Amino acid sequence: MREDVEIKTDFDPELRSAYADPAQLESAILNLALNAQDAMVAGGRLSITTGNVALDGQYHAVHPEVRPGDYVMIAVTDNGAGMDKPVLDRVFEPFFTTKEVGKGSGLGLSMVYGFIKQSNGHVWIYSEAGLGTTVRMYLPALATKAAGGPVPPGAKPGNTPVGNEAVLVVEDDPFVRSYAIMSLKSMGYRVTAAVDGNDALQKLGTDIHVDVLFTDIVMPGGIDGCELANRARQQRPDLRVLFTSG
Repeated sequence: MREDVEIKTDFDPELRSAYADPAQLESAILNLALNAQDAMVAGGRLSITTGNVALDGQYHAVHPEVRPGDYVMIAVTDNGAGMDKPVLDRVFEPFFTTKEVGKGSGLGLSMVYGFIKQSNGHVWIYSEAGLGTTVRMYLPALATKAAGGPVPPGAKPGNTPVGNEAVLVVEDDPFVRSYAIMSLKSMGYRVTAAVDGNDALQKLGTDIHVDVLFTDIVMPGGIDGCELANRARQQRPDLRVLFTSG
């Protein structure tokens, strides 16, 4: 941030765990911070806060798309120029921007919106012209098993199989990859991740132990899941393979 932007943080020390891709979350917070900086032309205060929030049936009645439940909330607030209602109604539209040509793509807030929706969360924005803007991102809080560790969304505690084998997860989509990693780790498996077939072959060429190759089928980089499996079995004939799709 510029030197004339004061940054304040207030993080809940008892913040629950949530399901989200770390890189996408970092990008979302950065996008919101940069938008806030642009809105504070003469400087100002940027606040980032976190907290545990329960969105109930009353909130659902006002926002029907939001499922009631426990969420982790991340709020980014500025005291900049703010927005009037016509602009506020369009802020999440791709390519919509009030900035000068060359100053913004109009994709920042739409990317934030897409990331939150893909994470089964909710994003809410409040702004008033001349007073500033607050954007709140709500990510579903994870339930936890009695023995510790997150339970994947939709899983039933107590009925989930567990193991301790080593799994190599190969998936190019960051959302699908992070979900697979989180799910497998929560069931006790040791996980190594690769972003495509080439990355996976490089890792298999080392001395790491792998019991199962958990691979997507269609991937970029010239090596699909089937070819990866064949080449991996040439290196490691006893390797078991599970073909998957997002």
